[in-house]
Amino acid sequence: MMNNKLGELGIRVFSLFLFLFFFLQTTRLDATHIRAGEITARRVDDVTLTYEFTFTGFRDSGSIIEFGAGIFEFGDGNSVERNFEIIKTSVGNDTEMVQFRLVHTYQAANSYVVSYKEDFRNANIINMDNSVNTAFYVESLIVIDPFYGRNNTPILTVPPIDYAAVGALFIHNAGAFDPDGDSLSYRFTTPKQARNSVVNNYRVLNDPQFYDTFAQGNEAQNGPPGLTIDPVTGDLTWDAPGQELNQGDRAEYNVAFIIEEWRYIPITGRWERLGFVVRDMQIIVEETDNERPELLIPENICVEAGTTVEEFFEGTDPDGDPVRIEMFGGPFEVAPTATYSPNDGGFIEPPAYTTFTWNTACGHVRARPYQVQVKITDDPEIGPRLVNFETWEITVVGPAPTGLTAETQAGRSMQLSWDNYQCSNADSMQIWRRVGEFDIEVDDCDVGMPANTGYELIDRISIDETSYFDNNNGRGLAPGANYCYRLVAEFEAPGGGLSYVSEEACDSVIVFAPVITNVDVKSTDMNNGSIEVRWTPPYQIDQSLFPPAYSYDLLRTEAGSNNYELIQSQTADTVFTDSGLNTFARRYNYYVRAYDANDVYIDSSAVAGPVRLELKPLLESIELSWSASVPWSNTVQNYPYHYIYRDQVNADDTQLVLIDSVDVTSNGYSYLDNGRFNDVKLDDEIEYCYYVIAQGSYDNELLPEPLLNASQIACGQPNDTIPPCAPLQLSFIDAGDCESVLADVPCGATFYRQELTWDSNNAELCEDDVVSYNVYLSETGLEEDYELIANTPVTSIIREDLSSIKGCYRITAVDRSGNESAPTESICRDNCPVYKLPNVFTPNGDGVNDVFAPLNNNGLGIVGFNSADCPRFVESVKFKVFDRSGLEIFNYDSFENENGIYINWDGKDLRGEDVAAGVYYYSAEVVFNVLNPSDANQIFKGWVQVIK
Repeated sequence: MMNNKLGELGIRVFSLFLFLFFFLQTTRLDATHIRAGEITARRVDDVTLTYEFTFTGFRDSGSIIEFGAGIFEFGDGNSVERNFEIIKTSVGNDTEMVQFRLVHTYQAANSYVVSYKEDFRNANIINMDNSVNTAFYVESLIVIDPFYGRNNTPILTVPPIDYAAVGALFIHNAGAFDPDGDSLSYRFTTPKQARNSVVNNYRVLNDPQFYDTFAQGNEAQNGPPGLTIDPVTGDLTWDAPGQELNQGDRAEYNVAFIIEEWRYIPITGRWERLGFVVRDMQIIVEETDNERPELLIPENICVEAGTTVEEFFEGTDPDGDPVRIEMFGGPFEVAPTATYSPNDGGFIEPPAYTTFTWNTACGHVRARPYQVQVKITDDPEIGPRLVNFETWEITVVGPAPTGLTAETQAGRSMQLSWDNYQCSNADSMQIWRRVGEFDIEVDDCDVGMPANTGYELIDRISIDETSYFDNNNGRGLAPGANYCYRLVAEFEAPGGGLSYVSEEACDSVIVFAPVITNVDVKSTDMNNGSIEVRWTPPYQIDQSLFPPAYSYDLLRTEAGSNNYELIQSQTADTVFTDSGLNTFARRYNYYVRAYDANDVYIDSSAVAGPVRLELKPLLESIELSWSASVPWSNTVQNYPYHYIYRDQVNADDTQLVLIDSVDVTSNGYSYLDNGRFNDVKLDDEIEYCYYVIAQGSYDNELLPEPLLNASQIACGQPNDTIPPCAPLQLSFIDAGDCESVLADVPCGATFYRQELTWDSNNAELCEDDVVSYNVYLSETGLEEDYELIANTPVTSIIREDLSSIKGCYRITAVDRSGNESAPTESICRDNCPVYKLPNVFTPNGDGVNDVFAPLNNNGLGIVGFNSADCPRFVESVKFKVFDRSGLEIFNYDSFENENGIYINWDGKDLRGEDVAAGVYYYSAEVVFNVLNPSDANQIFKGWVQVIK
């Protein structure tokens, strides 16, 4: 009996074990709960590098296991596990949003991948294996860099769970809003279960195994299913979910994508990635005959800050089912926030109307538009609810500056003034200038200065300023020109943004000096080209002070040089033909000096140069572009056309004839010749030659107009890909070493000069169509660091105001078709750093030798001082002083002290007390600015005697 009872007990225990096993397995399936989520970050302290992180997840609300049994990694070795303060919000459809926030301070600038991992995903996700036993993992990247400035990750405003119908196109948008105004881009990634570990056997949403007939898997059933994410708008489109799921009437898919944020960083000259957020979302697909609801939205708009935006949206449904319209995005995340009504979450019989309202303010101005993601959901009696998305954009623009006036001042200058700008959050005011009036018609979305107006940006000043003095950087404005100005307010990066352009203010500079009216290329040749220069007398001069008749000097220089040559002296004529020029490859500038009857100097004209034409050969076409450095305007609404001349047209193919014109006020200074003027395509085997005639004006009734000036003749061949030969014999003109170059440069000099020269390559096999040279510099000497620093038509270059002379140079030749030669051999020069410390100083307060500093005469002209001993090319110094026992009594770091590399130790110890007279020892860690990194860091040890 006892054995039987024991046997029965064993069976019962075993049965109970089996029951508990299957119960726990079933409970585990019910408890596997995580469907979707992401991590966002907000920087809360600039100084201490403190961030607040928010994890937002979505789970099955019916799960018996609480959310939060995961681990959050901050990316710097620190983490938090389980102890989260969870906020729960029901979002319907047996789904719950869960959130927690953590604050963490980083110790240093760097890039950090923050992540959250928790077991388990919900069961039966069909595009990965064994999802019930697969961890949910998401991550975000934050980049802390002082050059990038403050940054927060984008905020995702649209929940990451949506429903879709078999065979019907599906759209989702995360509603990403970047609070800093950075640019966002989107791309797919693979869902993960841990860092660097993707889920098992992941299949993309449109994998062929999910379709009975893959070739007709899209909504129209005329092609395979598509899956895309728009890199700009973020619209995720699945066209369309599988026709046969073999999973009953419901299937769950997961998909992940990365939202990257980008910011233009002036110091690097590039768009830099500031970080990313990964969203892992779920799409629940069901069989249904229901059709997607539809939205009718307004066109994208631009509004002036302070405007109240009120727009109406209409929602309909093909099945007549009730619909709900919801809105997400940036306007709902900033203060004052936008609203929409109704927004109670209820469904309305179609057609349903929703009103969007937003009282915009100056704080909303930014360069990128605000996106409003509009979501419509239907509510059928049977089957799943379906959604549709549309994106609507609002750009908030700063109001135009007001009250601008311009008044001519003495010294060929102009005084501007205007009202205080009404948006105090603006950063700077752009000052724009042109010669001659120009009407601008601004559309709602034309912000800043429109293109092709002829206006030039001459300065940016603080937004707090309300006046500006323009004397053309000390050169004086051009006599006779009617100068016009406009303003544009600029808002601070990273959000940026511009105002509308202000009204125009104009005034004329009196004609009390000669005025150049023409710099006209008469013939093009490498050796005997000619340019005709014309000018007017000083019409408005006070003849009682400067009696006529007047005489003139004409001076010329090559563009890029300030070394003017007197080419015509004391002439009474106001026209001169300058001959013997290389008008083929070189550019020239001219100005005129005027003298009265008593040979008293009056004044000089502004500088003017000819129109310069450049060609860019393309396939069966040639692109023309031209420019001119002149004191008048060549963008004139009364004379808008520039004229294009070309050969290879008539029977006499050498004759250049008028083929077309360009309205430069609409199209700018460019023209594409693809043979459209006579419907004859350009031949890749034929060379074509062109010149352009520009029309200009000073907008002054005393001066002639239009001013007609021709460019040089430029020739090119379509599809010309043959580069010229490389230049020869690149060298420094000051051929000595660094020490000899700087021997006479005084201490304290922070700017240096370098001059390079080279020879053109005139070998027989080289083409003679070189028009300019590119100059490249690598400041490190590394191949990958070469950058283009100049383009010049001459075979030399002078570089001034350099803070360093280290670097390697090389030169290439560029032909008239834009082809570039191979580079010359590089030539290099390194800095010659110096840092010498004395052996004695006398801190007795007599004003002589009172501090310990590197040898340096500081421009005092100390007798016997050798300039070769000046401290040069020193980036930083760490200096320590020890007594005879080895005890540190003084230290100094140039990064932390206003004395910089000069130390200026006054003989006091770390406690601020005077040290005793005697001998002390020092150690100086010095970092030099040199090419070779191994030579940059040096340690100097020595002694110094303190005498009192």
